[in-house]
Amino acid sequence: MEEEEFEFAEDLEAILHLTPEVQLAIEQVFPSQDPLDRADFNAVEYINTLFPTEQSLANIDDVVNKFRLKIRRLDDNIRTVVRGQTNVGQDGRQALEEAQIAIQQLFGKIKDIKDKAEKSEQMVKEITRDIKQLDHAKRHLTTSITTLNHLHMLAGGVDSLEAMTRKRQYGEVANLLQGVVNVLEHFHKYMGIPQIRQLSERVKAAQSELGTQILADFEEAFPSQGSKRPGGPSNVLRDACLVANVLDPRIKQEIIKKFIRQHLSEYLVLFQENQDVAWLDKIDRRYAWIKRQLVDYEEKYGRMFPEEWCMTERIAVEFCHITRVELAKVMRTRAKEIEVKLLLFAIQRTTNFEGLMAKRFTGCTLTDTPGRPESPLDPTNPFLEDEAGEDGVVISLIAHFPPLFQPRKPKAPDNPFHGIVSKCFEPHLYVYIESQDKNLGELIDRFVADFRAQGPPKAGTEEGGAVLPSCADLFVYYKKCMVQCSQLSTGEPMIALTTVFQKFLREYAWKILSGNLPKSSSSTGGLTISSLLKEKEGSEAAKFTVDELCLICSILSTAEYCLATTQQLEEKLKEKVDKVLVERINLTGEMDTFSTVISNSIQLLVQDLDAACDPALTAMSKMPWQSVEHVGDQSPYVTSIIMHIKQNVPIIRDNLASTRKYFTQFCIKFTNSFIPKFINHLFRCKPISMVGAEQLLLDTHSLKTVLLDLPSIGSQVLRKAPASYTKIVVKGMTRAEMILKVVMAPHELPVVFTFQKILDMKVLKRSEQSSMLELFRQRLPTPRPPGADGGPSLSFSTPTPEQESSRSPQLEKLIKNRL
Repeated sequence: MEEEEFEFAEDLEAILHLTPEVQLAIEQVFPSQDPLDRADFNAVEYINTLFPTEQSLANIDDVVNKFRLKIRRLDDNIRTVVRGQTNVGQDGRQALEEAQIAIQQLFGKIKDIKDKAEKSEQMVKEITRDIKQLDHAKRHLTTSITTLNHLHMLAGGVDSLEAMTRKRQYGEVANLLQGVVNVLEHFHKYMGIPQIRQLSERVKAAQSELGTQILADFEEAFPSQGSKRPGGPSNVLRDACLVANVLDPRIKQEIIKKFIRQHLSEYLVLFQENQDVAWLDKIDRRYAWIKRQLVDYEEKYGRMFPEEWCMTERIAVEFCHITRVELAKVMRTRAKEIEVKLLLFAIQRTTNFEGLMAKRFTGCTLTDTPGRPESPLDPTNPFLEDEAGEDGVVISLIAHFPPLFQPRKPKAPDNPFHGIVSKCFEPHLYVYIESQDKNLGELIDRFVADFRAQGPPKAGTEEGGAVLPSCADLFVYYKKCMVQCSQLSTGEPMIALTTVFQKFLREYAWKILSGNLPKSSSSTGGLTISSLLKEKEGSEAAKFTVDELCLICSILSTAEYCLATTQQLEEKLKEKVDKVLVERINLTGEMDTFSTVISNSIQLLVQDLDAACDPALTAMSKMPWQSVEHVGDQSPYVTSIIMHIKQNVPIIRDNLASTRKYFTQFCIKFTNSFIPKFINHLFRCKPISMVGAEQLLLDTHSLKTVLLDLPSIGSQVLRKAPASYTKIVVKGMTRAEMILKVVMAPHELPVVFTFQKILDMKVLKRSEQSSMLELFRQRLPTPRPPGADGGPSLSFSTPTPEQESSRSPQLEKLIKNRL
């Protein structure tokens, strides 16, 4: 029985095993929290949950009764459902039959609706067919009536037009002709009809006759020969101008051309090339004449021409074209007589007249007038921006030269007439360029003479270390020339002026800046140990005086200002010149020249301080380091070096206050020069005792401390040195310290030390390094005594036991006191 029950349970479990998808669907449709409904139900766990302890078995009868009740309810529900399904088949067949009957009825109704819709559509088509026919008939009738009306108007208008033309009734013709032309446009697609084509030809013939007739009337009223004109406007000609607006545009252009030619004929006679009044010194008379003529025209003929013809402006523009040609012809003939003042006078009067035209006229006629000038030039000042250079260099110089660094002014409106006359002066601007070349040469010579007369800037004054005033004068003059030239031309003359600028920027750099740099002399004689003990001996070793240091700093600041301002000059020249010539503006070479002056100035300052320290380093290498018996305070040569640093560096820093970045460069270059030289002199200190090496190590620590504080030494404001500078000092002086520490070690330590560094680079473990070091020491040769042939360049004497026991504590104490 047990086996059968077990098999039954397995079969039941296999039957009730559902797929996960089915189980999920059941849980969604019949959500339940009952453990018995779970797919992974475990009977043992469930019983253990009901009876967790032995005491809970006392309620087993109640639990069993509850389950029996639940089973009985499930059986009742299952029985009810099964009984309810016995009649499902019969009910389903009955429902299917009813649905089929309903579908048949629905199909019949749909068919009836479709038949009725087809009948309605046919009826609508028959109705709309008649409506379409009526619409077409109405459209054709309307078009026919409109065409007949237009034809009637065209025929009557052509007859009237021909009659009015013969009678010169231009007032009526002006209105009628425009209407006839508009009506004729409706018959373009009917030109195949002979009658329509005939009317069109009659209209064209009338227009041609009107044009010829109006031109003849103007020729009669304003004959080409002679300068006399009838007084007062003519009403017939005024109406004729209205007709010309409707005719071919060439008629209007011919009328305007003949009238302007006749109106300016007197000008061509009065200002012929052979007349004295035609020369540049009397150019004002040309502009005064046209002003009178324009006033005369406004009074006599202002109402004769339509306002939209802008005849006043056309006369003025044609006058400008004629004047440009005539002036060019005169200047070619008398080119040798052109002087700078005369040329600038003529250009100024001409540009003033062009500006007056811009105020009076709009320039609307320039689009259809030959010889239209090029686009106007940019009138902005080249040095009107407040541009800050790197590290605020330019800002710091504003107080010295405010004219060059004002905020940009609003841009002036464009002048459409700019260059319409003044363009003729462009081929002769070489006179202006040559004049500026000469003036700038004289200016540079004056700068040189003034510098020699006034002498270099004095230390302790406002001029000490400041920018030279001459550079501001130079760039102010550059600005004036550039603005003036840009008003004359933005083409090749600007390129020529740029070449002149480049020439004198280089001359200023070499004659004023590089030419006045103090010359570096040969190094002073060496100092002895006894001389280093003197207080004033260190100051005597300096090559440059305080005034000379101030001069170098002043030239450096001036070169930096010139470098920044030259860059601005290049940008403004590119703004002024034509776009096609921008690539030819390049002041990089001149900026490099000023950069060279800056580098040379810094190098002089470095060489001066470096040379001042040379005697002390030479004295260091000549000291008897083998006989030093005890470690004391810093050596005299260190004191001398520190004295020179404290004398020179504060002066240089104060005079380079506005160019902080170059002071930092000075500190870096001095350190890069001093430390290798100091290490080189360390190698010359031989032989060295153990105590001597300790004294040198103490001196090295002292110099390292001074070098780290070099940028702020002697300053009341303590400022942290730049990280780049500190890194250079630490790296260089650490090398010197390592050399001395190797000297203080046993004989074999230098070689072992090198081998130890190699092992560290290979990233070996300490245990592996120890074994390799032991093997390396075993293979080392027996060291030779100091001073033997082939011995190391750095040697030292063997210390006594007393020195060996006392050197390290004493050295550490002194270093701590110094640091």
